[in-house]
Amino acid sequence: MTVNILFAALPQRWDSYREPLSTALREAGIDFDLRTEFAPAEVDYIVYAPNSAVQDFTPYTRLKAVLNIWAGVEKITGNPTLKVPLTRMVDEGLTRGMVEYVTGHVLRHHLGMDKHIRGLAPGDWPQDFPPLAQDRRVTVLGLGELGAVCATTLAGLGFDVAGWSRSPKTVEGVSCHHGDAGLKAALTHAEILVLLLPDTPATQNLIDAEALERMPMGAMIVNPGRGPLIDDEALLAALDAGHIGHATLDVFRVEPLPAEHRYWTHPHVTVTPHIASETRAPSASRVLAENVRRFEAGEPLLHLVDRTAGY
Repeated sequence: MTVNILFAALPQRWDSYREPLSTALREAGIDFDLRTEFAPAEVDYIVYAPNSAVQDFTPYTRLKAVLNIWAGVEKITGNPTLKVPLTRMVDEGLTRGMVEYVTGHVLRHHLGMDKHIRGLAPGDWPQDFPPLAQDRRVTVLGLGELGAVCATTLAGLGFDVAGWSRSPKTVEGVSCHHGDAGLKAALTHAEILVLLLPDTPATQNLIDAEALERMPMGAMIVNPGRGPLIDDEALLAALDAGHIGHATLDVFRVEPLPAEHRYWTHPHVTVTPHIASETRAPSASRVLAENVRRFEAGEPLLHLVDRTAGY
C-alpha cells in the first residue's frame, strides 16, 4: 500500500531533500508518494521542521508519526494538537559536524590560538606554552548522542574529560556525573566547558551566576547547544570580572543575535552564526526512510522523543 508523506518545511529544504529522500525511501523498499501538499486527511507521515506552516495537527486524522528533521524539538513538544509519535533527528552528518566544531574550538582555547591569530606586534615574543591536553580539564554538559561522541573524541585527544547528564550515563574514557551534586563536580572540573544539552524547563539558565562561580578562574565556554542554557547577564558579568576568560557562542535566545547585543562587542566573546552543525539531507534522509520502514513493519522508531522530558 502506498504511504503518503507530507514534507512540511521551508521551500529551500524541499529543494535539498526531495531527491535524497526519494532515493532513501526507494532503497528502503517503501511504496510512497512524497509531496509538499496533500489533503490533511490523506497524510500518513509528516517529515517536519518546526518553522513550517503546519502547526495544527488536528486535521491529519490518518497521521501515524511526525519525523522531525531538526535535532531540537523544543518548539514542537508542547504542541497540544500533536497526538502521534514524534522523532528527532540524529544523523551521522550532523554528529560529525558537531564533533568538528567542538573539537576545533576546544583546541583553539586550549592552545591559546587567539592571540596568535590576531597577530603579535614586532618585538613581542611571549613563550607561554600551553599545557598538554592530558593536563587540561574539559567538561561536556549533555551526554546524549552528540555530547557522548564529542566527549569521547576529546578524551581520545588526551584531554581530561568529565561529562554530566541528568540521569546516569557511562561513556568510555569520560568521568560521568549526574544529578545536582554531579553538576557541581562537573563545573568545578571545567577549565573548558562545552554545552550540548537540550532546551527544556530544567536546563534553561542552568549556567547562571552560581554555576559560573563554581568554574575555575579564567575558564572558557563553548556553547553550540541551545541559547537559553546560559543566563546572558550572568555570563557577561563573569566575563567583565575576568572569572570567565572567553565564551564562544553559536546559539542565542534570539536569532539572528540583535545588533545591539553586548556579545557583538565584548572582547572576550566569539559569536558564530548558528553554524556548529547542520542536518545533512543525504544522511538525514536515510534516517527518515528507516523510520517509515520501521513503523510500517511494526518495529520501534529510532530517536523517539519523550514528550514529558522534552527530548
